[in-house]
Amino acid sequence: MATTLDEPLLTRASLLHRLKDWRDQASWQDFFDTYWKLIHSVARKSGLNEAEAQDVVQETMISVSKQMPEFSYDRSIGSFKHWLLNLTRWRINDQFRRRAPNAAHPSGADSTTADEIEAIADPSSLHLEELWNTEWEKNLLNAAIEKVKRQIDPQKYQIFDFCVNKEWEAAKVAQAFNIPVDHVYLAKHRVSALIKAEVDRLQNPTV
Repeated sequence: MATTLDEPLLTRASLLHRLKDWRDQASWQDFFDTYWKLIHSVARKSGLNEAEAQDVVQETMISVSKQMPEFSYDRSIGSFKHWLLNLTRWRINDQFRRRAPNAAHPSGADSTTADEIEAIADPSSLHLEELWNTEWEKNLLNAAIEKVKRQIDPQKYQIFDFCVNKEWEAAKVAQAFNIPVDHVYLAKHRVSALIKAEVDRLQNPTV
């Protein structure tokens, strides 16, 4: 059942807390749906092939699950974003280390030198940090849009989509949906606000 436009979405804090119970399959599915594309994209753009990137996703999720029972989030130590980056970084590094030096690899993967492995493993590696930041913003926006889309009246999202993505004028949208123009502006504003709020929650979890 769709929620109303004014109903708040679940916070990341709540999700992280619920992940402490490994039997909570719904929460784990939520976490996976939110972050797997981010991890996969960064792994691929770091130079891994498809099979290796899929392994990185699986192994990163396993790492998260192992840490969750005793996990205590402290923003003074570092952000959730950086914590997840480090887990992903080490899993990417593991994949590179498994490659035999100078061996041919399937799916277009190249052999990886020790220096390249060190660059990935190094916590100060600017390439991976910049890549993660770029993909993080894209992934969280898409995840927020998908979550909001699932939880509101479909017509409200369609109005937002026509206004923002298809760039229709408000009067044209109003005519298409047979509603007053001010209802178009209201739906656009509320859906935009929900998406922004969900992005903020994804970026700034607190426990």
